[in-house]
Amino acid sequence: MPVHHQGEGTVAFIIFNDLIEGIENNMGYIVRKMTKRQAEDISIWKYDEPYSIYDMDGSKEILDELLGGLYYAVTNEKDELIGYFCFGDTAQVPGGKQYGAYLGDDAIDIGLGMRPDLTGKGMGLNFLYKGLKFAKETFSSRHIRLTVATFNKRAIKVYEKLGFKKEKIFKSKTKKGDLEFMSMSIRFDL
Repeated sequence: MPVHHQGEGTVAFIIFNDLIEGIENNMGYIVRKMTKRQAEDISIWKYDEPYSIYDMDGSKEILDELLGGLYYAVTNEKDELIGYFCFGDTAQVPGGKQYGAYLGDDAIDIGLGMRPDLTGKGMGLNFLYKGLKFAKETFSSRHIRLTVATFNKRAIKVYEKLGFKKEKIFKSKTKKGDLEFMSMSIRFDL
């Protein structure tokens, strides 16, 4: 069910809140500041192809970024690490600014990663709901943007289900060479 309707921001926001409340009660995701142990775990996650572009290398630079204040760990009620969210510039893909993908002061960028063994199991929609709710409450933003590799059709499908709209497509250098990315966003009335 789309939650973004042009000219109907209030209705979209009410639908979004109703959906989040139902999912939040069932999923038990908890978002907190990243701990050193969680950062160490995340920094060595390895994804199956073609998603290995999201692998990190466990370096000090990666750990410093994960612990830099804009990354949040997501756990379940048993305190098992499920994934992470990041916000602001840390959620932006290098190269996007030069193509105008990150214009507009009113948007908060969200990045996300789920533990590799949990991906592709239908958990993405609930996971992202929690991140959107957290972003709305923490940053008081009514415009949330994310960036995704265009080959990542399963993620794009989740984002579109939530009402994200496609924006800019651009290329950025990655460890696997130049890759095409797309920014997407959703707007709500607060």
